[in-house]
Amino acid sequence: MVGHHVRGADPVVDSVATSVYRVPTDAPEGDGTLAWESTTMVVAQVRSGDTTGLGYTYGATATAQVIDEQLAGLVGGRCALDVPGANEAMSRAVRNAGRPGLVAGAISAVDIALWDLKARLLQVPLVGLLGASGTEVPVYGSGGFTTYDDGQQDRQLRTWVAEQGIPRVKIKIGESWGAAEERDRRRIARARQSIGDATELYVDANGAFTRKQAIRLGPHLDAHGVTWFEEPVSSDDRAGLAQVRAGVAADVTAGEYGYTLPYFWHLLQAGAVDCLQADATRCGGLTVWLRAAALAEAAGLQISGHCAPHVHAHAAASLPNLRHLEWFHDHVRIENLFFSGVLDPAGGTVGPGEGGSPGHGLTLRADRADPYRIT
Repeated sequence: MVGHHVRGADPVVDSVATSVYRVPTDAPEGDGTLAWESTTMVVAQVRSGDTTGLGYTYGATATAQVIDEQLAGLVGGRCALDVPGANEAMSRAVRNAGRPGLVAGAISAVDIALWDLKARLLQVPLVGLLGASGTEVPVYGSGGFTTYDDGQQDRQLRTWVAEQGIPRVKIKIGESWGAAEERDRRRIARARQSIGDATELYVDANGAFTRKQAIRLGPHLDAHGVTWFEEPVSSDDRAGLAQVRAGVAADVTAGEYGYTLPYFWHLLQAGAVDCLQADATRCGGLTVWLRAAALAEAAGLQISGHCAPHVHAHAAASLPNLRHLEWFHDHVRIENLFFSGVLDPAGGTVGPGEGGSPGHGLTLRADRADPYRIT
């Protein structure tokens, strides 16, 4: 570690910088409860000497302000190797700012950057620092937005299955808060036609349905081999998730809106899910994401990483109870555009650390990202 700014023998964090980018979607996107035409990425870069760690979250522009005003001074000067200590300090400092929501996203981006920095300082891939449980991390193609017409949905699904060999895919349902159920049913049937019988088919309602409406949809899901029913009702309705879980054959899943570790505990305690989801760009970074995975393992369940697949890949490889990561169309498109060192999902798995690059292996390409920069 010669050449790094040190306190004693350890490198310290010299600076924390942010940048914000807004990228238009390649087509209008929507799900059961929201529609959007652009996605905002907030990037945190944490430097120690000549080494920089990169982290990011997807969310409001104000997330960067939280990092700049509340977290950067707290993290600066700390030992760059003590990531859990920095995570705890950040979490305690934002008590009155309100931890859930964009503040948690700010903590997450910095935490991810710190893990990347630590692995780069030690000159090992992040998966090498954490230790691998397996060499391949399964992914599933995710998109199938309610705003797509039949042709768009078919082309996207066939790209994942036929061209990339991904054996599991997901579409959005619950259009207009569950008011377009007949179109949902037709789209599910068409999705099965597009992908054939050998591919796993998942659906995500983003909390659009009522409890009984979701249960009534169960036989239709069974008829088309749907094995994953994500957020059939609001993820805040733990009793409702448990009720739907008891009433349908497909696995009921939720957790992407978990901003604190107790949130996941409460989901598990309520018997609300068959597979726990968690998003490292929201829940407090990889530090908390790995703890959520441990809670799931203790409950006899697997964990699935929500969105931002390149953030999760190295940590996911360290887990014995990983189900898969979400290869989300919107985020993959941005990550492939902005970063070098991106992963290849061919065959339905990614191999983090295979190239031997230190950290998570991503490098921000300013020439590509700067045209989209807004702060």
